[in-house]
Amino acid sequence: MGGANRTAVTEYVLLGLLGHHNLEVALLVLCLGIYCMNMLGNSLLIGLNVLDPCLHSPMYFFLSNLSLVDICGTSSFVPFMLVNFLKAQRIISFPGCALQMYLTLALGSTECLLLVVMAYDRYVAICQPLRYAELMSGQTCILMVVLSWGIGFANSLLHSIVTWRLPFCGRNVINHFFCEILAVLQLACGDISFNALLLMVATTVLSMTPFLLICLSYIFILAAILRVPSAAGRRKAFSTCSAHVTVVVVFYGTISFMYFKPKAKDPDLDKIIALFYGVVTPSLNPIIYSLRNAEVKAATIALLGGDLLSRKMSCFSCCSTTASGRIG
Repeated sequence: MGGANRTAVTEYVLLGLLGHHNLEVALLVLCLGIYCMNMLGNSLLIGLNVLDPCLHSPMYFFLSNLSLVDICGTSSFVPFMLVNFLKAQRIISFPGCALQMYLTLALGSTECLLLVVMAYDRYVAICQPLRYAELMSGQTCILMVVLSWGIGFANSLLHSIVTWRLPFCGRNVINHFFCEILAVLQLACGDISFNALLLMVATTVLSMTPFLLICLSYIFILAAILRVPSAAGRRKAFSTCSAHVTVVVVFYGTISFMYFKPKAKDPDLDKIIALFYGVVTPSLNPIIYSLRNAEVKAATIALLGGDLLSRKMSCFSCCSTTASGRIG
């Protein structure tokens, strides 16, 4: 019976903002601009990390992964949502809905874990500087990133399996812009208490535990900075952490606002807030790191001036010439 209920629905209707077409047109223009800024900014950060040898460090390796998560996270639902804003009937297939729900949850979980990995990197850099090369070796960094992605996607797979095993009884109207897991669970006609418990446990383990670890890291970092005798040394130590702290505050601040604010009388307002969390927050990371990080600003100026690409091409030519000489 459960299988019949699941296969009976081959497509879903995304409700969006029913009866507010003018507002949806305004959201289309706004979200398109923010999405383009997100793609450009995060792609620039990844490109700078690849091109500039000065950015070949664990911190920027983690930042590149964070940018990749932001690109993939918004791309998993924003383009389809923008097209739907222009349609009277917003239809998504069952496989498309399942994939969208899986990716948004997986990438959100991965971002939480990457933020705590970045906090650990800053802790080691400031509190254990003499052991930094040992503790943050290339192999260790790759392992931490692989674990972050792996745990995030495994968590989402578990939620997807238990969600789609529920009986849905042919209900197919999702009261949201995209296939968000809570909106999908509202369609179930069976008991979702286990799903709610699983979500609560996962949120605690993958969101709140990383947040507590980040706070603990910065307690140790702050104590170490305050022991630095010179004001210049304290400023330099603070500057290496300021961008990451700002990203963490924005990320967890928006999550807290979404989930701990009083429920809006108008359900459409909650959907718009969730939309801005998914679209706006990822676009802020490259802005924060560009404005608060001297190395990123220097690499950006070198790229715009053409110096970075010319240095990379000359380095590539030298490597090719050396390799040819060795072969010859």
